[in-house]
Amino acid sequence: MRINKYIAHAGVASRRNAEELIKNGHVTINGTVVDNLATQVKASDRVEIDGSPIYNEEKVYYLLNKPRGVISSVSDEKGRKTVVDLLPEVRERIYPVGRLDWDTSGLLILTNDGDFTDKMIHPRNEIDKVYLARVKGIATKENLRPLTRGVMVDGRKTKPAHYHIVKVDKEKNRSVVELTIHEGRNHQVKKMFEEVGLLVDKLSRIRFGTLDLAGLRPGEFRKLSKKEISQLHNAAINNK
Repeated sequence: MRINKYIAHAGVASRRNAEELIKNGHVTINGTVVDNLATQVKASDRVEIDGSPIYNEEKVYYLLNKPRGVISSVSDEKGRKTVVDLLPEVRERIYPVGRLDWDTSGLLILTNDGDFTDKMIHPRNEIDKVYLARVKGIATKENLRPLTRGVMVDGRKTKPAHYHIVKVDKEKNRSVVELTIHEGRNHQVKKMFEEVGLLVDKLSRIRFGTLDLAGLRPGEFRKLSKKEISQLHNAAINNK
């Protein structure tokens, strides 16, 4: 097995991040630093990252209803609560598939499967990510239409999105909009709404591919079924 794939299968990082670890000299096989991505790993080899051995684990997949005020990370240097802290009984080294902002709630997958992670987050696979946003201002077809063509965010145009106006409250000057995107850039949904003159004051991800949050309250989680995992894989393949 190639070294980058081995690291991804061990649940340490996605294959893309594993490649960066290898290129930057963090990986050794039997005590020797390797920087060639094509290096093969045998069952008897001892693989270490920065001196810590890694092993292939059984693949696990969890669905979490992330509350606001929790970091989408494995650890936090400031000591803030992370999404991994919400699953204390899980022994495998899981990490979030993509991320939700500290103040964004909703659906988040956690796994130790690097290949699965890469499939889910790569824009080319066009996995639907559906958000429910409460925004300041009155949402109309006219001001939301640019989102369906793509808007400039951090110097790059977003892929076309789909929207549905759920509610408009003219007295309080705010609206609720459902937005479907296929990307996952930093603060992307908030910045997309800003581009059309609407400021997000509450945001939640309510669907990811075929998954939703039915039966899960904030902070609760459950294992994904084999059928759900297969459906996500198939969605990524069929959307290529």
